[in-house]
Formats: sequence, C-alpha cells, structure tokens
Amino acid sequence: MSSEDVAHRLAQVHERVAAACAAAGRGTTDARVLLASKTMDVATVRAALLADAAARAAGSGTAPVLLGENRVQELVAKAPALQDLAPTWHVIGPLQSNKVNAALRWAAAVESVADDALAQRLSARVRERDVPLDVWIQVNVSGEASKHGAHPDAAPDLAARVAALPGLRLAGFMTVGARSDDERVVRAGFARLRAVRDEVVGSGAPGTAGAHGLSMGMSGDLEIAVAEGATVVRVGTAVFGSRPAAEAHG
Repeated sequence: MSSEDVAHRLAQVHERVAAACAAAGRGTTDARVLLASKTMDVATVRAALLADAAARAAGSGTAPVLLGENRVQELVAKAPALQDLAPTWHVIGPLQSNKVNAALRWAAAVESVADDALAQRLSARVRERDVPLDVWIQVNVSGEASKHGAHPDAAPDLAARVAALPGLRLAGFMTVGARSDDERVVRAGFARLRAVRDEVVGSGAPGTAGAHGLSMGMSGDLEIAVAEGATVVRVGTAVFGSRPAAEAHG
C-alpha cells in the first residue's frame, strides 16, 4: 500500500470517529485513534505517523495517533526504527511475564492487564520511575473463550488492587468486542465495560478516580464503541488493509 493510500485511509478513520462522536453528542475529539500495527512493516507504520503529523500540521485538530502492538517481539523490532518520530506505544495483547522488561523499554501503557500477577510484576519493574506506567484492565465482556481478560464481575476488585500498586496509574479499561453480526450484542458488551468503568471510578478506592479510559472498538465496530463511550478505538485494517485472518486485530 502506498503512503498516499495510508494517508487517505487514516483521514477516513478520523472522519468516521469525528462523525460518531458528533452523533453521540460528544466532542469530535473525545475518542482517540490507536493504530494496531500488528504484522505491518516499519515503512508502512512510518507512513501512517507522517500522514498523521502532516494532517495535524494542516489544522486537523486531531490528537496524535497512538501505536499498539500485540506482540512484544514486534514492538522491540519496530520501536527503535521509529524512535525519531516519538510515537506513544501501547501493549494491546497478552503480556508474558518474561517479556515485561523488553516491553517496558518502549511502552508507555499496557492495556492488557487481566490478573494480579502481571500487575505486580509491572509494578516491581516501574515503581522507581519518575512517571507511572499507565495500565488498563482488560475485561472479557463477551464471555468468549478465545478472548483474553478478567470477568466483568471480577474486574472492579482487580482494578482497585491494581490502582493501589506503586508505580502504576490505572488509566481505564479495555475489551475486544463480541464476534457477532448482531449490533445489539456488540453494543451490550461495550455498555458492560462502561458500567464496570463507572463502578470503579465512583467507588472511592484509592487511585481509581481518574480511570476514565475506555479502549474498545476496532475497524468494524468503532461507531458502536464511540456511541457507548470509547475514549480510544484500536484500528488496524481500516488504515493498513486486510491481514491474514489469523493475524487480524483491528
């Protein structure tokens, strides 16, 4: 795909997000775009970052895109080559304990915290940092066995424990939407995540008051996610084109 195609597709995504925000009565910049760059080469990701910077320089008014990687090995392979553009990287896939150190060399946030063990390991690695690590609790709202994440009923207590750990900042909650053609099913899952977030933010537990983030919605369902309150949408296919079915994420 050419750089021009990437720029055009990214602009279309920003237009979709802005329109969805407007339709939901939200500010047109209330939802931020995260580019899921899984399987994409450095040149393609660079083209997207440069197109994003050019659009903002021309007055788009959009926030800088975020970059998300599912696999730490891809993150550590791409991040050094893109360091000159200073992107903000998120880990958006399951993070194995033996990959934590490698991930933290580049990632500003981990969106896939689904248990105490990972949270504690992250805390142990970052507690001496001047800037806390943003963490998001991944919640399996669909109940699908293939999906990673804490059960919605367990997520509030997990979030409270994570928020109390030194070196971590509870930033919000993440989910992968239900694999369904029924919009009502997908919407219900996103609404469930919002309800979890609202419960936690309103709980009064230390470190939870600022956890307003909702990372949900991908290329095919971002409008539904924005309508249900998404603050980050994770988009891959809509910008980078189709990937092998086994590799698709976004």
